[in-house]
Amino acid sequence: MNIGDRVRLLHGKEQGIITQFIGNDQVEIAIDNDFTILVLRREVVVIAEEEDKYLKNVGVEQPARETRKNEPAPLPVTATAGVYVALVPQTEELQAVTIINFSDFDLLFTYGEETNNRYKGIVSDKLTPKNSKVVSHLHLKDFDKWPDLVIQYLQHRVSGLTLLEPVVKRIKFKASSFYKSKKMAPVVKKEAYLFSLDQKPVEVNPDKILENLTEAETKNPEAYQLKMPLHEVDLHIEKLTDIDPALMSNSEILRTQLAVFQDNLDRALATNMHEIVFIHGTGNGVLRKEIQKILSQRRTQIKYYEDARKEKFGFGATLVRLK
Repeated sequence: MNIGDRVRLLHGKEQGIITQFIGNDQVEIAIDNDFTILVLRREVVVIAEEEDKYLKNVGVEQPARETRKNEPAPLPVTATAGVYVALVPQTEELQAVTIINFSDFDLLFTYGEETNNRYKGIVSDKLTPKNSKVVSHLHLKDFDKWPDLVIQYLQHRVSGLTLLEPVVKRIKFKASSFYKSKKMAPVVKKEAYLFSLDQKPVEVNPDKILENLTEAETKNPEAYQLKMPLHEVDLHIEKLTDIDPALMSNSEILRTQLAVFQDNLDRALATNMHEIVFIHGTGNGVLRKEIQKILSQRRTQIKYYEDARKEKFGFGATLVRLK
């Protein structure tokens, strides 16, 4: 049994779709009128494709082919190569969250959901090229309560010559754009709400990059000089990004702040600065602790660190003396 399989009850007439597994003994099933029930695994059986077609067609007179000749042709798949998340309608309400690998690479991925800044891992798996996997289900009636979808993936090709970077993508749903995203999904070849997670991987030629860089340096050497950071670096998130902080999770904010901190610390060391101040604020103290943990691991490059001038910063800044 897999998430997305159509099943029927052994001791009942109901049919539905598996939406999740509960422990080792139970499964959650979305019945065709879109309410969910919990049943024991041993009480359900997967409906084979042939059986499903028979049950749908039994007793139904099929229209003659000539009466259907004016039916519109299926929409063509227009998606470019890449990785996608598709919400494929199972019924009018139930949407199957599907990871689609429409590329020539193997895809290692994890899928999770984040609600109110709390992350829950759901699935990790591997997809071969031109393949897909159902990882979860969402109900349209609960659209306002949908979690953010968090997908991490790494593309790989045996005997490939290019090392591709891992990717982390978060999807936040907005009604204004969600209903405009419906199109024919690749691989599954069904109409779905389709969201691209990437662009086609770029094959990089290191020799060409070096060649271009050398030429550019000759024309404008100042553009490639390492810049000394400011003496005081403000790490408040609104100073670092144009994104509304309300749309960012706590982990995203912290990662952004630490990346800026690390970049400025490295440039301060590389340009032989004597000291630098990082303004992190007081808040809940998480950023301050993370900064000081990193500093404590770089004792060979740092003389010491301490709270900056309290009369100016209170306890919201750290002064770092460099060797």
